[in-house]
Amino acid sequence: MLDRKYVVENAEAVKLNCLHRGAQADVDRIIALEMERRAKMAEVEEWNRQANEVSAQIGKVPAEQREEYKERGRGLRASKEQSQKDHDALDRQIDELLARVPNMTHPSAPIGNDDNANLEIARGSTPITKFDFKPKDHLELGQQHDMIDFEAGARVAGAGFYFLKRDAVLLELALQQFVVSHLAKKGFIPVSTPDVANTDILHGIGFIPRGPETQIYSIENTELNLVATAEITLGGMYHNQVLEAEQLPLKLVGISHCFRTEAGAAGRASRGLYRVHQFTKVEMFAFTLPDQSGAVHEELRGIECEIFDALEIPFRVVDTATGDLGGPAYRKYDLEAWMPGRGDGGQWGEVTSTSNCTDYQARRLNIRYRTKGEKGTHFAHTLNGTAVAISRALIALMENHQLSDGSIKIPKALVPWIGKERIQ
Repeated sequence: MLDRKYVVENAEAVKLNCLHRGAQADVDRIIALEMERRAKMAEVEEWNRQANEVSAQIGKVPAEQREEYKERGRGLRASKEQSQKDHDALDRQIDELLARVPNMTHPSAPIGNDDNANLEIARGSTPITKFDFKPKDHLELGQQHDMIDFEAGARVAGAGFYFLKRDAVLLELALQQFVVSHLAKKGFIPVSTPDVANTDILHGIGFIPRGPETQIYSIENTELNLVATAEITLGGMYHNQVLEAEQLPLKLVGISHCFRTEAGAAGRASRGLYRVHQFTKVEMFAFTLPDQSGAVHEELRGIECEIFDALEIPFRVVDTATGDLGGPAYRKYDLEAWMPGRGDGGQWGEVTSTSNCTDYQARRLNIRYRTKGEKGTHFAHTLNGTAVAISRALIALMENHQLSDGSIKIPKALVPWIGKERIQ
């Protein structure tokens, strides 16, 4: 969340930012409650001062007056406790309202209501695939090679679940091995994370785990939820922790299953593996000093580009518009791969994103750092980035590397991991 002092001192900028991001947040109410809270804190301090004065006098007054002073002291302490309760109630109200205020936005981010306003800023090294035959989509290819089974998935778990089989499993494992190995060489620490997290961790990261519009699967009669991304668990690793400044940037690469209800998702563009209820993802996450986060964000974007260039998949990079950023992101880049079987004649489809969340998540999760020789602590900056979401990567890989006979060429980067050059 934003610092409340910042909100009070920059109210108009915060309101304009909410407008650009389509966020429903009552900034004026936050400011009014903050003024009340400050007044209550002043009351607490004044009652405490008076109580201390009375307490200091008890031993100095005649014995017959001491009980009177003690009673006065008890009254002052009771007044202080009531003011403290009032203060704490206001504090909770402010935090609830602040949780609905999105992060501020990078000045270069395009302003717009949705992804239609996203700005293309770069393309990958692989050109859009030109076929001399009618290309198949990933569902046709999956059926031809007996690699994807949605019918069995529906029998076992319901619509939107699936089985990967045969070479699709080898491709999934090859993608994980290739990406984790690539990132480990760059200093990222590999982590295998839990597939569940407590509700307070999801709130801290910026997800809404319970309620009618949630995309999260919750476990009944518990505070646990199935994670939608390893961003949740990687960010939660340092909940309420203090890091040393010299540890930063701390860069992690996490492997997890991801679970999403995908409520409301439908249509041809979303069919098949594009929107599913469960998939495997390799996620990058970084904790940085405030002056490091901009450079690390560009580094994460660069790594995503390296991965999809190595997979020989055509892609473009878009700077995400304000209305499509989500609450925590200060700036976000998406990689959109060309998917020949999507829509009529092919379409771009999002395969990765990377966000700089500045201190927004760290403030909610109370993740701080300290610098040697300096007093106090400061909130760290957090960043996340998809290294590879297996389901969508499979779509782009299968559709772009298909050959006229229906076989699928394996990109050179994956051959050592999968052990062959073609799926026949």
